[in-house]
Amino acid sequence: MTLKCFNKLGIALTALALLILPGGAAALRGLPQDQAKQSYTMAEYNAFQAAAGEKDAAQQIKLLDDFAAKWPNSTLLPYVYQTYWTNYTQQKKYPQVIQYTEKYLALGDNVPPENRLQNQLQAAYWHSVAFELAYNPKDPNSKDYLTKGRDIAVQGLQRLNQLPKPDNLTDAQFADQVKKPVSNILYSADGFAELQLKEYKPAADAYRALVTANPSDEVSYYRLGVALLLEEPPQTMDGFWALARATALKGPVQAQAKDYLRKRMSAYEQPGCDSSVDAQLNEMVQLAANSANLPAGYTIPSTADLQKIAQSSTILTVISDLKGGGDKAKMTWLALCGSEFPEVVGKVIEVKPGTDSVELLLYTGATPEEIQAATTPNLDVKVVGQPEAARIEKDDGIRFSGTLASYDPDPAFMLHWDKAKVNPEDIPAEKGAKKGPHKIPPKKPS
Repeated sequence: MTLKCFNKLGIALTALALLILPGGAAALRGLPQDQAKQSYTMAEYNAFQAAAGEKDAAQQIKLLDDFAAKWPNSTLLPYVYQTYWTNYTQQKKYPQVIQYTEKYLALGDNVPPENRLQNQLQAAYWHSVAFELAYNPKDPNSKDYLTKGRDIAVQGLQRLNQLPKPDNLTDAQFADQVKKPVSNILYSADGFAELQLKEYKPAADAYRALVTANPSDEVSYYRLGVALLLEEPPQTMDGFWALARATALKGPVQAQAKDYLRKRMSAYEQPGCDSSVDAQLNEMVQLAANSANLPAGYTIPSTADLQKIAQSSTILTVISDLKGGGDKAKMTWLALCGSEFPEVVGKVIEVKPGTDSVELLLYTGATPEEIQAATTPNLDVKVVGQPEAARIEKDDGIRFSGTLASYDPDPAFMLHWDKAKVNPEDIPAEKGAKKGPHKIPPKKPS
């Protein structure tokens, strides 16, 4: 799965300025130039100084290329690699940033001991900044690319934990101005790599660390939700909540997060009506806008939960549950909306013939006596493809089958039906035809 990239350049530059001593020419400033005391020649020193001091980006790359070709084993190569990735970062040439940060890190301990930890962390940081931006899912070596990127990010986090606090910063300043912004970049690269590698549990761990540190990071909430729902077993409610939070924050992934959340909720519940999912989704997004954490006890029903309700429901229990309102009504409607009921019995209160359909307003109740006594409807039945239903008269008792489409809650309760068919035995004969009895006593609903 390839997820949309977001430019991270410029993030935590203040942290890097505090954290990392500059490389390149500045790193060599003040070093002895006596060849007898150095592992590089004066020619190497002067060539590198010329390259590091060059202001034109293209010309600097040419000088660095010339240096690397002429002195491929120079002890100055760590500084050369630092200058390379600094140049390419400024040019936004991310594959080359990846290339030279990896070259630097491949040197291991064969780099100058001065500020080794900081410089290796700097390389891991800039590798992680460029990592997602340089990712090409069509590259046949993409798995190796992702694995290496993940490993470098994890190693960077380990080095960050080993980093001593500068004397000029308090503990709080060090945590907020250095460790937090640098770890954000490293966790982001780690999470992205794990997600593409389908290692969903560690991906979720990385993104959870990001949203804990940054409760308004909608991109990380979106990716956290994806990872949680793809875990085995899925972390369903936490995943839904992360996607709802990403949607509520109204950032660049709002539409993407909402669409994915809707699809996953629909698959989880499999309700009969799409509108039911929309109502739940909107409720969850509103709640998530005010809280980064899933409220205790908050849940939505699964397909199995809804099937259990559907299997034990009758038209009378449906009406009772819906009129009662609250969570019971929500659950019942999720389970039954879009369901077809056969042989529903009711008394006709009003007939509204139409061009393409006939609308019947009926009342149904628990007993024939209750039905016969009714004067106001509780069922709105749209009969389609059965024009002869227009012959039905007020106070007729009929049986019909139909699909539950919507309902109006109390105090003006009405259950709306679509695609209904009346039992042909209950439709009066045409004028002039032999009439059979059609004013049947309503049967007790099942």
